[in-house]
Amino acid sequence: MSAAAREQAPGPLPLVVVPGMLCDESLWSGVDFPEGHAVHHLALTKPDLGALAEDLLGAVPGRFVLVGLSLGAIVGFEALRRAPGRIAGLCVMATNAGAPRAEQYASWRAMDALIADGRFGEVVEQTLPGMFATPGPGPEAAGRYRAMARAVGPDTARAQLAAQATRTDAFAALRGAHCPGVVLHGTRDALCPPEFHRAIAQALPNAERRALPGAGHLLPWERPEAVSAALRDLLARLGAAPVPISAAPPTA
Repeated sequence: MSAAAREQAPGPLPLVVVPGMLCDESLWSGVDFPEGHAVHHLALTKPDLGALAEDLLGAVPGRFVLVGLSLGAIVGFEALRRAPGRIAGLCVMATNAGAPRAEQYASWRAMDALIADGRFGEVVEQTLPGMFATPGPGPEAAGRYRAMARAVGPDTARAQLAAQATRTDAFAALRGAHCPGVVLHGTRDALCPPEFHRAIAQALPNAERRALPGAGHLLPWERPEAVSAALRDLLARLGAAPVPISAAPPTA
């Protein structure tokens, strides 16, 4: 394939959309995904971050836009490390690119022990206050989260806890990325505070950071219009730029 052919504008890029822990496809139900782009939702069901990254990379052929929240974005960071040329753009939100801290390992072990003891409901209640801008989000929002977490279920929750423990620092992969990106965060996210996102945006060479005042962790529920706008703007940036020769998918 000639260099000129490889620089021609591609067709609409697919989106691979990855939720956070204890979240499923319903997390994105209020997001208005841009028309013309295929949307592929990935469930996080394996107990290893590398295996999840391979699932992500296998979701579609060729280049795609990664949309991830929390653990879903962390899986995206690992996919970026493994195959940077496959990821045409990044939209990440409510996440952390750092290695796990000692207190996180301890918390994950404690939650796993509760689930193994048949007390999955207690884990859901423990995690609920950190999902929203305030610890008491109200009965409708709390019920919505409980229903989503129950749909994910205890077996998948244990796999996600195990995957969390295989995380490593992702900043080297971010600093080496060449794709455009947008980093979204709520100013009242107790799990992944603004400083996490400032660090991510500073590491990504072509990233824009958008702070959402008063929002918490589950941005697609709390601010679906902001997530929708960020995706439209990111895809517009991608459509205005030629495909980098080095990032073009290999041909037979």
